[in-house]
Amino acid sequence: MSETTEQVKSAEASVRALYDDLLAAWNRGDARGFAALFASDGVLVDDDGGHVPGARIEEHLTPFFADEVPASYVSKVREVRPLNDGVVLLCAIAGMTPPGRTVLDPAANSVQSLVAQKQSGGWRIALFHTTPARYRDRPELARRHADELREILHRSAGRPGGP
Repeated sequence: MSETTEQVKSAEASVRALYDDLLAAWNRGDARGFAALFASDGVLVDDDGGHVPGARIEEHLTPFFADEVPASYVSKVREVRPLNDGVVLLCAIAGMTPPGRTVLDPAANSVQSLVAQKQSGGWRIALFHTTPARYRDRPELARRHADELREILHRSAGRPGGP
């Protein structure tokens, strides 16, 4: 059975909110909140290539958050599209601001992919993958990435909860 336009829009909005919740949990240093967004059989692939099963994400992140205040994510969703009924792909670019700062660290720029599945309890992350954005021999892409994120940072700086 194919989804209606309204169902697709609702799914896309739900997955955007799921992604926003994921980054907000990271920015708070909330390992439990971050992990709770994953399906039990979901997978986190972090920027060093490590694969962490959903059931071990909290355990994986807790020591990291206990030892340091994480850099905060700034992101821009580039695409959200259904892959199948109850499965949605989200693609985004991201950057990070070091603790206490409002300037992006270009070395932390990344490309992120999230696959979400609709389950009985709502939308859950089946896969979240972060890849460093190096853009070898393509400085115009690196500039575009940074410029888009700086624009978002600039807009959010004047809002409550903004950097």
